[in-house]
Amino acid sequence: MQEFAPMVGEETIQRERRKAKELKNTTWWKNKKASGICHYCRNHFQPNELTMDHLIPIIRGGLSIKANLVPSCKDCNNKKKYSLPQDFQP
Repeated sequence: MQEFAPMVGEETIQRERRKAKELKNTTWWKNKKASGICHYCRNHFQPNELTMDHLIPIIRGGLSIKANLVPSCKDCNNKKKYSLPQDFQP
């Protein structure tokens, strides 16, 4: 992957990370992870093994809103990094 220049400032990144952290404690997120399915590779995991991923990364202007957040296995989340979903192959 090529080096990526952030499209948003540090203040925006921190604000969106705080919002995501708050959403992790909601019933909505717990239900989202309960299926145990990674959004990208579609493999099954224990819900506690899934992480929160932004479809459009914060650094590329994505927001911490329900429509932009999906459960992801740690491997897919690490591989995707700052990629957009259409540019990522698990």
